[in-house]
This record gives sequence, structure tokens and C-alpha cells, in this order.
Amino acid sequence: MQLEQYKIDELNHQHLAKHKRQFEFIAAEVTDLDKVLPKLAAFNIAIPSWALGTGGTRFGRFSAGGEPRSLEEKIEDVGVIHALNKSSNSISLHIPWDIPENATAIKTLAAQYGLHFDAVNSNTFQDQPDQKLSYKYGSLHHADQAVRKQAIEHNIEVIKYGVQLNSKALSVWLSDGSNFPGQLNFRKAFQNTLESLHQIYEALPADWKVWIEYKPFEPNFYSTTIGDWGQSYLLASKLGNKAATLVDLGHHLQGTNIEQIVSLLLMEGKLAGFHFNDSKYGDDDLTVGSINPYQLFLIFKELVEGMDARGMNHATDIGWMIDASHNVKDPIEDLLQSVQAIKIAYAQALLVDKKALEAAQNSNDVALAQEILQQAYRTDVRPLIAEASLQSGGALDPIGAYRKFSIREHLIKERGSKTVASGL
Repeated sequence: MQLEQYKIDELNHQHLAKHKRQFEFIAAEVTDLDKVLPKLAAFNIAIPSWALGTGGTRFGRFSAGGEPRSLEEKIEDVGVIHALNKSSNSISLHIPWDIPENATAIKTLAAQYGLHFDAVNSNTFQDQPDQKLSYKYGSLHHADQAVRKQAIEHNIEVIKYGVQLNSKALSVWLSDGSNFPGQLNFRKAFQNTLESLHQIYEALPADWKVWIEYKPFEPNFYSTTIGDWGQSYLLASKLGNKAATLVDLGHHLQGTNIEQIVSLLLMEGKLAGFHFNDSKYGDDDLTVGSINPYQLFLIFKELVEGMDARGMNHATDIGWMIDASHNVKDPIEDLLQSVQAIKIAYAQALLVDKKALEAAQNSNDVALAQEILQQAYRTDVRPLIAEASLQSGGALDPIGAYRKFSIREHLIKERGSKTVASGL
């Protein structure tokens, strides 16, 4: 389905007076409002194709009904999200879950919804029905050269699909690792991975990047071959300028200072971008900002400071994408909530008084530094985000509009109540 603009405008009009009061109250306190609002309007977060169905756990999936049955229907759902929030103008595909059989038609359909294609993602953490060799004991790190060759060829195939869609990056996450001591030669596994990535790197078009993701555990629990940001950074550094480290917020041990990792990767020019989610215990893939919104703000504080230090464009110079697995929520509502949480943290980071913070840091005024950060964090920036959405043609309240328009009910009527989307 495609939302008509007049419906969004009519709904906005009903809430416009209240919004204007709230916006004018906060706008009076914001320095450089004329710079903040355009940055908020320009900031978009890619939607992964696999997140448009109800996510799975080890124990089962519970369809929300009306889930997209094809890539075309997934594009339609992202179109709905973008129409509502004007902050989700791209879709990231996972191959082979969502192979574009007709790239020209797929691009044309996406353009009708104001969308383009973000990074393409390979999959060597699952065996596919038609593949000859198994990834049971790994893929790019595998002791068997034939298995490595199969995994390399898959990644190169994914690049070819991405070229057809005008994507500009390949995202690689490996489940490669070991469950028991002695199972794996760590050095050889890392060397095999580097050699495999070199072959993939050589297949990249000149204007492409490869983003190397890391994860400390799961599905292997004794070791993972790319287990932390240092190992990913080492691989990216050895590969060259077209390689960088991708940070998934859930891919860290409890207590890890992710904001410090972000700062250092930015400093070295090796931060590819983000997979956003939230977690209580591990790689929980929960809605962004649902557990620890303060950490999300602190990460964005480092992002804004680090990107400004390098003269980078906040919206386009690194990749922004959601990566969540929501098994009890309406998938579209979950994604709308995640985008909102990301933009709240970004807006709060834009409000940090950088000069005052730097002065407090230089004078070792610890209490004042904390106050400066928390002053920005405690600011209700939602009216700023709503205003940026309004000026771009989006809804003042995206989730409220989604429910008001009964979109899930329409999707169930159109697609059925038992459809299950491809993906996790």
C-alpha cells in the first residue's frame, strides 16, 4: 500500500496547534536552531529487509499477520515507514533471503516510494538448500579451501547484486569460531579469513566499501574469529582504504564502553557505520533505545564530536542501519520506534555545548562536564524531530498515524494472517 500525502497532512493539521506550542517552547532554548533542524531532516536510517517480518528466537516465531511475502512487498513496507517518518529512505538487502530477480523493476519500485538501496549483506552463517558444502565449521576461516572458495564466491555474487541496485557497500558478518578448546587454530583461522577477505576486497568496484562486523560470542561460544573491534580493525587496516569496521550495538560484552570504541574508530577513519539495536544481556536485538537510551546518547555525542572534527557529513559519510529481531511487536511499529529513538539521541547530541564541555574537560571539572552532558540528554527534543518531519512531509506522530490509518489491518486483509517473511 502507498500512503497518500493528503491523509498525513490532514492528520497533522488536527495536532498542529499543540505541536506548535511544544516546538516554540523548546526552540526558544536551542542555539543554532536553523542548523539543527536541517541536520535532523537530512538524517536517515536504513531499514533492513529482514526486519519487516516478526523476528524469530531459538524457540519460535509468531507472525503479526500481513507480513511481506516478497521483496516487492518489503519495499512497500519501507515506503510506508518512510512516508510516516521521512527518515527511512533506504533499504538494506540480505542475500540470499531477498534476491532481486529483476533489478531494474526493483529499483523502479523503490524509486516510487522515494527509496534507494543501502549496503547489501552476505550470509555464510547458514547453509542454503542449493549449496554444495556446509558452513557448520565456518566459512571464510574454514580449514577446507573449497569451503572458503564457496563463501568467497557467495560474497562476490552479493556484490554483483548490489551493483545492479546502485548499492555502494558490502556488509560482512561471520559466525566463524569454535565452541571448544583445541577445535581451532586461532592464527590459521585469522589468516584464512584475511586471505578470503582479500579476494572479496579485490572484487569491489572502485567506489565501494566492505564493512567488517564483529561479535564476541554466539553461535560459537569459546571463540569467534572476528570477536571484537580490534580484530575487525586489524583486518580492515590490512585490506586497505575501502575496508572499515561496522559496529553492531548488541555485539559487545556487558559493560563494554562502545562510545570509546566509536571515538577511536572515527579518529582512525575506520568507522564504517552502525547496526542499531538494544540489549539487556547480549545480542538481544531489542528495539533501539528501549533498554539504555543514555548509552545511545553518549554514543551519538562521540559520533557528532568525532565527525565534526573530521569535517564529515553526519547524514551520509558513514552507514546508519537498524538490525533488530522483534518477536512480540508489530514489525513496522518496532522500526518506527527505533528510528525515533535514534533521532532523539542524535538531536540530544547536537545540543551538547561543545565549547563548555571542552573547557570543563581541560580544567578537570568532572561534575560540570557531567552536568553539561546531562543537560542535553534531559532535554525533550521530540518537538524538534516532529518539526523536521513536518517540514519534510512526514507525520508529527508516526506511530499514532500508523495506528490511525489501520495499516496493519489493511496489510492482513491484503496478504493474509499467516504470512511469514524471509529472514531471521
